[in-house]
Amino acid sequence: MTQSKTETNGILRAAWLIAVITILSKFIGFLRDMVLAGHYGASTVSDAYFYANQIPSLAIILLGGVGGPFHSATVSVFSKIIPNLNTKPPEEVNKLYSTFFTGTFILFGLFSVICYFFAPQIMSFIISNGSNELVTLAAEHFKIMSPVILFGGIIGIYYGLLVCYKQFTLPNMSPIVLSLVIIAAVLLCGDDPNGLVLAWATTIGGLLQLIIQYPKLRQIGFRIKPNFEFVNNPNFKLICELLFPAVLSSTIGQINIYIDMFFASSLREGAWTAVVYANRIFQFPVGILVTAFLVPLFPLFSRYVADKDYDGIKNYFNKGVGVLFFMSIPIIICVLLLAKDAISLVFERGAFDSQAVMMVTEALCYLSISILPYVFRDSITRIYYSFNDSKTPFIVAACSILLKYLLNVILITKFNMGIAGITLSTSFITLFNAVLLGIFVFKKIKLDYAALFKNLCKMLAAGSLSSVLCIILSKWISVMPLPKYIFEIVKILAVGLVCFGSYTIFNLLLKMEYAKELCSRAAGKFLSK
Repeated sequence: MTQSKTETNGILRAAWLIAVITILSKFIGFLRDMVLAGHYGASTVSDAYFYANQIPSLAIILLGGVGGPFHSATVSVFSKIIPNLNTKPPEEVNKLYSTFFTGTFILFGLFSVICYFFAPQIMSFIISNGSNELVTLAAEHFKIMSPVILFGGIIGIYYGLLVCYKQFTLPNMSPIVLSLVIIAAVLLCGDDPNGLVLAWATTIGGLLQLIIQYPKLRQIGFRIKPNFEFVNNPNFKLICELLFPAVLSSTIGQINIYIDMFFASSLREGAWTAVVYANRIFQFPVGILVTAFLVPLFPLFSRYVADKDYDGIKNYFNKGVGVLFFMSIPIIICVLLLAKDAISLVFERGAFDSQAVMMVTEALCYLSISILPYVFRDSITRIYYSFNDSKTPFIVAACSILLKYLLNVILITKFNMGIAGITLSTSFITLFNAVLLGIFVFKKIKLDYAALFKNLCKMLAAGSLSSVLCIILSKWISVMPLPKYIFEIVKILAVGLVCFGSYTIFNLLLKMEYAKELCSRAAGKFLSK
């Protein structure tokens, strides 16, 4: 019991640390997007950059980022073979690291070279409905950013090793470097009419993101020695068995994005930029929640699987997902009621006009309904990875491709929903993946869904009551004769405070344990001062 309480407190401390760092990272990412929006708006130049950046982003954020396949595979395997976190890694562990690094460098380096030389053809395929000007400009951006593909996999390995040694700060802070480099580059060279400064800044920022991790790894005791022993190496084989389906799963997931890019290129100028900004705003609160709770939980899941402690997995899965559900519902309410005001307040200046605000708002509101299935899907995926199973998430993701295309055809072409059709279909696909993964996991472990979803029903009831209060307050504020920016600030603060406050109170009345724990911890912090 004492050990369980200690582990819970350790996870909560790590979660708070990661949450604070992630909030800082997301905030600086917001500043980056504000600078980009002010200089380039929702235009052909911004579309070209975001189209070209999709594959480098796949490498450095999805494949190599925290929670990505390289990070997850590293944590899953190395956390089971590192004998002591307080001593330098033994030769066997260091050798596996070198083998993994060497294979990743060769594979991703080759892919980077291919992307550089075939950039025009790749962009022509992705933006097949776009103008020649857009395709040509995107190809120029893509050539410059092609080295980022090489950086991505290596960054993922570094992140995973640092997390194994409970070094959560660097992996979660390093994305700040990329954002700061882009901000500095745009402010210094923002008069570049083709926006190529964005591509150069992305490449330099990615390289710096890689470099700052290395000294800490050397301090821990890891050394790079090229090693080509890819055959008859059980642990490397285990990494590959986990990694390749996971990479394919992430890549398959990207096919859904390429489908969206195909449809967006036939819509009005700036459509893809609007979808990208909507996703980034979506990731601000959701990314903080998922990263804060799942990064410290994942090594724990892997250890419990190794020890065959399935009750421990069930317990911490329900706690983690329950907290994510609890925090997600007021976020959904605030997005639906405040998206337009918040986007206008943050982005509407310079080249980013009121039409761009409406485009991003429309995309974001339809995307926000996927928050609950999103956090469940990402949580349940960690269970699969803990059991060294990345094949099932891959198969589920592959099954969603045709459905994604059909939904886009129906929502965009038949119902003329435009940008909203793109993000609504994404929400449906997220729900589809979450449901299938939630069902298939029973082949490995019988999770306690009854308790989890009983609590969710209580949360939804509390959220519904809070929504009514927030709608009434929002309508009342709307008739106040205030200047535009003052009105937006007042509305956001008032509705946000009422939403979270009333939601917590209603949950307390429904005897929701997460609300009780939140209030008791807040009271404890206050009284301790």
